[in-house]
Amino acid sequence: MTTPNPAYKSLLGHLAHLTCDKEIDAVLSALLTDKEQQDIANRVRIFDLLQQGVTQRVISQQLGVGIATVSRGARALQQQDATAIDKLLATHRQQEAANSKIE
Repeated sequence: MTTPNPAYKSLLGHLAHLTCDKEIDAVLSALLTDKEQQDIANRVRIFDLLQQGVTQRVISQQLGVGIATVSRGARALQQQDATAIDKLLATHRQQEAANSKIE
């Protein structure tokens, strides 16, 4: 990944200091379209399914995204800091488990 520009660094710093989910949601909703938010959510799901050993083709079919999108996610997963992604996925899995208990 390239070095973030100052505005992006500022955004990261701001998000890091937010402690309320509502505030984080408000900022991200202001910055991202519904489609962009869905794309980010799908990227997290792609990472999760790849780590579970699900094939790229099956992920593409399950999520209704193109195989190129899944392949890009697979490349990103290999190139990024594994610890950061593991923490993200742990949070994702906890939230998924909590949501399934509610339903």
